[in-house]
Amino acid sequence: MTLQKGDKIPSVELAHMGEKGPEKIASDALFAGKTAVVFAVPGAFTPTCSARHLPGFVDQIDALKAKGVDLVACLSVNDVFVMNAWGKSAHVDDKILMLADGNGAFAKAAGLEMDGSGFGMGIRSKRYAMIIKDGVVSDIFVEEPGAFEVSSAEYVLKAL
Repeated sequence: MTLQKGDKIPSVELAHMGEKGPEKIASDALFAGKTAVVFAVPGAFTPTCSARHLPGFVDQIDALKAKGVDLVACLSVNDVFVMNAWGKSAHVDDKILMLADGNGAFAKAAGLEMDGSGFGMGIRSKRYAMIIKDGVVSDIFVEEPGAFEVSSAEYVLKAL
């Protein structure tokens, strides 16, 4: 079943790069008590993700925070080292939490996985964005394959 508006965030282990190295965090604990925007991409360093998706959220971070967003996170089925390197290359700094869903557990639990085997990518996450309020999905915007419209920072800003 695909995650829908009103659903609780699935509880799975994600990772991000901390000051002393990789740190694990439970998804439900991460989003508890916060208003968060999570956007997911099929892969770090891929063309649309690197040229438009991630940079859009970096550019709009102040506008998102002004609308009451406590946390903006980028999620991908990549390892924590790749997500960290991608964040550095995109000058994310501490603006966006770069979350690794290394084994695709979140994508699968959310029903938002896709098969990128035809591109040599294996099982990945669909492209989407969601607004989470205290661990519950208040809005979710899932892209059609190959599209980049409803998961953009600008689209999310209009929904807030």
